[in-house]
Amino acid sequence: MLLDRRLLRRLFHLGALATRGMTLGVRGVAIDPQGRVALVRHTYVSGWHLPGGGVERGETAAEAIIREFREEAEIVPDAPPRLLGLFRNVVAAPRDHVALFVLPAFTVLGPKAPDREIAACAFFPADALPEGTTRGTRARLNEIRRSLPPDPNW
Repeated sequence: MLLDRRLLRRLFHLGALATRGMTLGVRGVAIDPQGRVALVRHTYVSGWHLPGGGVERGETAAEAIIREFREEAEIVPDAPPRLLGLFRNVVAAPRDHVALFVLPAFTVLGPKAPDREIAACAFFPADALPEGTTRGTRARLNEIRRSLPPDPNW
């Protein structure tokens, strides 16, 4: 590979910062009736993450998380997503923010087939997350499970 993943990720974020100034992304928590949480593994960054991505021009954050859940995990909400908090994503860039939503009810349309963006999508017990789950993902899920006040930084 010409560029390692860390450098590629940093270049992507610098490009977004140069073109947008401040960036806004979304992530979502979908916990099934068995207490398992949906996580995705991307093709372009390492680790397991909550489904999500960038908010596009002309799109609300709620519309973005609905779109991202469908694209990344074949999940569609049965009720409106609930905003849990807004976080500063210090890992990505100093001006990047993440809106975190929870889906109170949802339907999984079917298994998510790998594509050019998503290498894998699966549900995992919230207390037994897979190796490689990102620190931010673990922190948010821990805060939710234990009813802890959220850290303002992702």
